Amino acid sequence: MVGTMASIMSSTIVNVAVPDMSRHFLLTPSRATWVSSGFMVAMTSSMLATPWLLARFGYRRTCNGAVLLLMVGGVAGGLAAHYPLVLAARVAEGLAAGVLQPIPAIIILRAFEPSEQGRASGIFGMGAVLAPAAGPSVGGLLVDAFGWRSIFFMVVPFCLASLYLARRFVPATAPGGVAADRSVPLDWGGLVLGTAGTLCLLNGMVQLHGGAASEAAALLAGAVLAFGAFLLWQRWLAARGGAPLLQLALFRYRQYAMGSLVSFIYGTALFGSTYLLPVYMQAGLHLSAAYVGTILMPAGLVLAGVMAGVGRLADRQPAARLVTIGLLLLTASFALMVTIGQGTSIWWLVALAVLGRIGLGFILPSLNLGAMRGLDQSLVTQGVSAINFLRMLGGAAGISLCGIVLEWRLAVHGEGLAAYDETFLMLAGLCALAMVAARQLRPAPAREN
Repeated sequence: MVGTMASIMSSTIVNVAVPDMSRHFLLTPSRATWVSSGFMVAMTSSMLATPWLLARFGYRRTCNGAVLLLMVGGVAGGLAAHYPLVLAARVAEGLAAGVLQPIPAIIILRAFEPSEQGRASGIFGMGAVLAPAAGPSVGGLLVDAFGWRSIFFMVVPFCLASLYLARRFVPATAPGGVAADRSVPLDWGGLVLGTAGTLCLLNGMVQLHGGAASEAAALLAGAVLAFGAFLLWQRWLAARGGAPLLQLALFRYRQYAMGSLVSFIYGTALFGSTYLLPVYMQAGLHLSAAYVGTILMPAGLVLAGVMAGVGRLADRQPAARLVTIGLLLLTASFALMVTIGQGTSIWWLVALAVLGRIGLGFILPSLNLGAMRGLDQSLVTQGVSAINFLRMLGGAAGISLCGIVLEWRLAVHGEGLAAYDETFLMLAGLCALAMVAARQLRPAPAREN
């Protein structure tokens, strides 16, 4: 949990420092966004390599290696004198974060009994969501007091604590309690194709958002070809008895296939809304950045508390029910944003932000558990990495999607709230679509002999 908090903090807190960093290095807005985009691409791509790293090096060495890389990236970014070095440090941090993020769910599914997994997920999630809730506020204070470099060093104490705790508590074995096997080969072909597909998709979405249409079309076509080749390669490698990055046998399990679909759509709506809400409050409602942070802080704290309680429910209630309730609340929070106008009480905005975070609190501890239950134990490690990969891929696409839709509707309506309202309704529609798939998280009925 501590290591994941460090990785999540490194992904969100740097956004606070982008304006100061842009002035320091004389960056254009498009070059400055690569501080976040480079991290996102690296993190999404490296998630698929986590099962191989765990099998080859074991839990402890994989955790320690990723945390060390995260800490080195933070220190190097803080000391960098040139912008390319800052970008390289952000890519290193992203690679480490991608490896780290699936590991807690793998440990929870392996170390806890099924009747305790929900509670463990809730406690872990409570810590994980506190990092992005408090990070931007603390980061803003650091930037004001010490400059943009200071936010890179924030991960260091968390990393040192994680290294100490891993040495005491994390086993050296690989998943399943077996010894780490250095002879396990890495699927380089799958890693290259998966990374190429991710790069083409994210850059294609960026080009759709204010770039050349022909270049966007070429990049998106490249993404389709790369991901298609990736799936064919994984199938061919598995048929030959190799070790593919992604076992396609995962998707023969109905619960897992539906959980993956929910995870992708949910990632699109979640990350899209984290981009849209601050823009809406500042550009649409003309609130200051500090005021926006104050409004969103209670919602983050409520989310942490709800996750701990829902985690206990996840041990007793069907995952399909909890995920559906969460998506329903999230849909309502987006749809009700159309009721806000310039004269609306700020407390109604706070209430809708809290409502959406309560919905997230129902989804986060339940979705992975619902998708994973019923999987063969040999597929759990790859299953966790793949579902996290799909969520992050959806999230990266969701940020660009919200930007594209908002820009399109602003061109139609001009300045005002109508464009934002329609973009929120688009997010509500995505969540409603995910509810259809969430209903399929119920275990398949037992067959009669």
